[in-house]
Amino acid sequence: MTTLFIADLHLDPLRPEIQARFSGFLQREARQARALYILGDLFEVWVGDDAPLPEYRPGMRALRELADSGVPVYFMHGNRDFLIGQRFARECGVQLLPDPSVINLYGEPTALLHGDSLCTDDREYQRFRYWVRKPWLQDLLLRLPASLRWRIGRSIRARSQQRTRNKPMQIMDVNPEAVVARFHELGVRRMIHGHTHRPDRHKVELGGNATAERIVLGDWFEQGSVLRVDENHCELASFQD
Repeated sequence: MTTLFIADLHLDPLRPEIQARFSGFLQREARQARALYILGDLFEVWVGDDAPLPEYRPGMRALRELADSGVPVYFMHGNRDFLIGQRFARECGVQLLPDPSVINLYGEPTALLHGDSLCTDDREYQRFRYWVRKPWLQDLLLRLPASLRWRIGRSIRARSQQRTRNKPMQIMDVNPEAVVARFHELGVRRMIHGHTHRPDRHKVELGGNATAERIVLGDWFEQGSVLRVDENHCELASFQD
């Protein structure tokens, strides 16, 4: 059986085609999987488990149905949905993973990350990430009325989109030294992450003739992106509906 990895769907009422693609994926290919890992940014904006948009409900129900069918589903927070909590996990039947996590993937210790922590050249974003991942700040945000949280969330998204348009592309990609340091820290030779929207498989030189592989998942804006891994194969693929 195949283990599946996806990230960066950015489900949004303005992009109903992604929701349809995701639901079809969960109802077809994912039903045959050994497990499904979602490595962050499933939603474009998430302001709390008590206030999902109605348009998010079909995807949540599809996740619940997949989990109820016997396929384990794991979720890691991204930079867009870092406020997802245990209520969401219970409703959707998913297990929350810390970032980073190391799993045994068919005998190969493999690091899983969302990927934003590797983009250390974007210092403005790293400052933002440092603060919004603070539990006390998240608790404070979740105490605000849902309507205010949605206004804040939409404002942050708009400012982020504006800043992204004005930043050099290389700043928003991973820092090579940060990648090597994380490989050494976690003691693995394979890493899977999303966030950068640049699907590829990279050979990483760790020093002393040691090498590793970094696999980057793609986004779902134009087509689906999935990493399929089993005992003998590892395939990074895109697909249409």
